[in-house]
Amino acid sequence: MPAGLLDGLNVPQRDAVESVNGAVLVVAGAGSGKTRVLTHRIANLVANHGVRAHEILAITFTNRAAREMVERVNALMGASSRGMWVMTFHAACARILRKEAELIGFRPAFTIYDQADQVRVVRDVLEEELDKDPKRYPPRGIHARISDAKNRLIGPERFAEEASGFFDQTVAEVYAAYQRRLARAGAMDFDDLLLHAVQLLESHTAVASRYAERFRHVLVDEYQDTNHAQYRLVRALTAHHRNVCVVGDSDQSVYSWRGADIRNILDFEQDFPNARTVRLEQNYRSTQHILDAANAVIENNRDRQPKRLWSDLGPGERVRVVQCEDEQAEARLVVTQVARMLNEGYAASDVAVFYRTNAQSRTIEDLLRRHDIAYQVVGGLRFYDRAEVKDALAYLQVLGNPADTVAMRRVINAPRRGIGDTTVSRLVQHAQAFGITLREALGEAESALPNAAARKAVAAFNELLSSLESLTATASVAELLLRVLDDSGYRDALLEERTVEARGKLENLDELVSVAREFESRTDDGPRDLATFLQELSLVSDADEDEHAVRSLVTLMTLHTAKGLEFPIVFLVGMEDGVFPHARAIDDGNLEEERRLCYVGMTRAREHLTLLYCRSRMLFGVRNSNPPSTFLAELPDSAIEHERLRATYQSIARPAAVPGAREGGWGPGRAGWERERSSGFRQAPAPTPAAPARAPTRPRPEGPILGTGDTVRHTKWGEGIVIGVESADIVLVRFPTQGEKRLHVGYAPIERV
Repeated sequence: MPAGLLDGLNVPQRDAVESVNGAVLVVAGAGSGKTRVLTHRIANLVANHGVRAHEILAITFTNRAAREMVERVNALMGASSRGMWVMTFHAACARILRKEAELIGFRPAFTIYDQADQVRVVRDVLEEELDKDPKRYPPRGIHARISDAKNRLIGPERFAEEASGFFDQTVAEVYAAYQRRLARAGAMDFDDLLLHAVQLLESHTAVASRYAERFRHVLVDEYQDTNHAQYRLVRALTAHHRNVCVVGDSDQSVYSWRGADIRNILDFEQDFPNARTVRLEQNYRSTQHILDAANAVIENNRDRQPKRLWSDLGPGERVRVVQCEDEQAEARLVVTQVARMLNEGYAASDVAVFYRTNAQSRTIEDLLRRHDIAYQVVGGLRFYDRAEVKDALAYLQVLGNPADTVAMRRVINAPRRGIGDTTVSRLVQHAQAFGITLREALGEAESALPNAAARKAVAAFNELLSSLESLTATASVAELLLRVLDDSGYRDALLEERTVEARGKLENLDELVSVAREFESRTDDGPRDLATFLQELSLVSDADEDEHAVRSLVTLMTLHTAKGLEFPIVFLVGMEDGVFPHARAIDDGNLEEERRLCYVGMTRAREHLTLLYCRSRMLFGVRNSNPPSTFLAELPDSAIEHERLRATYQSIARPAAVPGAREGGWGPGRAGWERERSSGFRQAPAPTPAAPARAPTRPRPEGPILGTGDTVRHTKWGEGIVIGVESADIVLVRFPTQGEKRLHVGYAPIERV
């Protein structure tokens, strides 16, 4: 053993490092040093157990994680780490397939198609082989279904056999043709790398034996995030020697929407009956109050491996749970506290704001910009830089200024309506030749365009713009925006994609409607016309950051993006039922994954954690008054401090030294908030509905009153029996085909039978 190899490891970490034979499951809680265990385990195998570096395969989920592991292993082992495979699942499969390509009918130099290539092939299949309109059958949505099937190791024939419904039958046709095209091109997509590697190892025993002999030890990081194909790959590589060490945490499994299967880690001890399980429960990141709060929340989940995080960093500050009047007050509080932390000496990079959906960042972004606090949006573009938001604003710009050629060229084929680049070029040339605007050239399509189909498409777009232009004098900005999204077909095009990304874009567009409604409801003396709205947004979206400002940035990100990161100061906003947990998860009875997501967000905080919820919130274009998040009621009184803030906000104190901050724009004093404190969340008064601002309220629906033993009918899962009542709102229902589901009676689509 190299000198100092075990120094600094706690007892469970040493156990995981030194348990080298057979299957090992390391249940690694948040912040418990799992990467340290993996790298020291590798060094121990080489130094003390006669394992050569090239006999080790270490699999990670990201290239960044792989690079970090290589650096740490090299620091421990030096040159003796050469030849080791430390890489992502896809990289390992690609390397295997390059060597064995001929066995599955490929050349070693096969091409790997990226996302854009894959969607382009799907589009070509639709148009050229199946004669189907991509507007009715969105290529991205179809490709998403194909990708999901491949991750479940379902090929085209089986997919066709199991297809139910017209859309899936179309997907089946595309899937078969898509695979034929890839094969003719000698290409694979990312999902094929896993699919073909599993098929190769499971159908060629000699090849499987050779790789099992080559990789005497297999280590897998983030095992809770593996999908079915990755699970089968690990089983195939370790079936002979069963020397496999997986590290993960069922409490941090938050990617089921992209195929991750929590059963892989929960059933590991069944798959490997003699497996040794080691639990890493000492957290080196957070103070104890933060961990107590996170532990209390996650312990409400049933599908998990028991553990309880603890820390020797001291109790620290209690977790703040703050009630705000609305999303504007929530943003003001966050920015006020950020400014205070910066004045106390924290760097901007020490601060993170988490939210459930990207659309929630907009209100906070606006206030951070207004007060010159530099920030970054991680895992997504800034709100006003997102393509769908820019498209919608470009429509308004065309309506406000028909001579805006840049905006016109952006929207002329968004969504796709058969006006390609060649047609646009001809229209631009026509406009230049006759000295007219591109908008005017649309009305002269008959003389400008030789193609009948192009003339028809341009005429329809011209009619659309004329119809919208007739509304500009009378409609409010929000009303005009809603008509743009509906009449242009932009909203319908996203709905038809049927992807997670498309749903996020729809939420961002609805949030833009919220921006318009807020603009109209302001009480200052400024005009409320379209020109003023567009002018204000153009100024807000101008970054104007210099090289110094971007070095220290407040971080804004979704909870999914936050996984694997840590910050001294964390704000988690939008803690209301229907926002977080998300309404979709409530409807589907999938609260456990939402709770895991909450646990992930809470355990990112090192020193200060603030959870915020609103009495009412304008989100996705509608003002709602939702109850506080279910997760807040699960917090222990001993670890939290509840605050109810009344809107007596005055101003925000400018940070003493924010790199790159401009002069001006700050009020003279600290923020003035009236606080009412209580020791426990349950003592807080229930929120009352707020009046809507020029928008119809979508109230929380009343659910049936249920008791244990009642029979209910769910629109998707059929009839079930209530086996437990946790509160007036939350019941536990057992369905014959779905098992036990925890449902919110006010949101779940159930009725009493």
